[in-house]
Amino acid sequence: MSPPQSNRTYDLGFARWVRDNVDGGDRMNMCMQCGVCSGSCPVGDQMDNGPRKTFMMIRAGMKEAVLTSDTIWNCVSCYNCVVRCPRQVPVTYILHELCTLAVEEGYVNPKDVENVRFAKAFWWSAQKYGKTDERLVTAKFYFSGGIGDGIKKGMAQKDTAMAMIKKGRLHLGMPYKVKNRGGLQKILAKAKEIEAAKQGA
Repeated sequence: MSPPQSNRTYDLGFARWVRDNVDGGDRMNMCMQCGVCSGSCPVGDQMDNGPRKTFMMIRAGMKEAVLTSDTIWNCVSCYNCVVRCPRQVPVTYILHELCTLAVEEGYVNPKDVENVRFAKAFWWSAQKYGKTDERLVTAKFYFSGGIGDGIKKGMAQKDTAMAMIKKGRLHLGMPYKVKNRGGLQKILAKAKEIEAAKQGA
């Protein structure tokens, strides 16, 4: 179910839709705007609004402002906000679902969002090897923005990479793998099957 379409800056229909359709959205009514979520966020100073203000904007029905905000994309999923919220509002879950909604509604092209490209690189390594190889994840992420962008980012981090190699902090051999990758693939296939059944229900 899609949220209501409106040309108004403030549309409470959007607030009600988030409450009824976003995972954890029903808890937003409990938010007392204390600011603990924003104060606990390690990257809050890099967000245009921060979670506290974002929730205020949702409750005011500011759909476009919320879905074009970089706050929802800058969340690093540390869950400090979830753990510390005195009203048990699942802040992280709500922000994640708003990212999905922003893509579905056409406000954002996921290819233009670095967080999305990194998440895809991370998941690629996890599902292929059962573990994340920081070298492969980094390379796949860097070059997801194009060859030129990948080379530029790689060169910018070469000194850090060399220092990590010297300290034995950067693995140089074959990628680490789980022993039973066939079993892993069966688990992932079953998870996809369950997810598809839930979406079709």
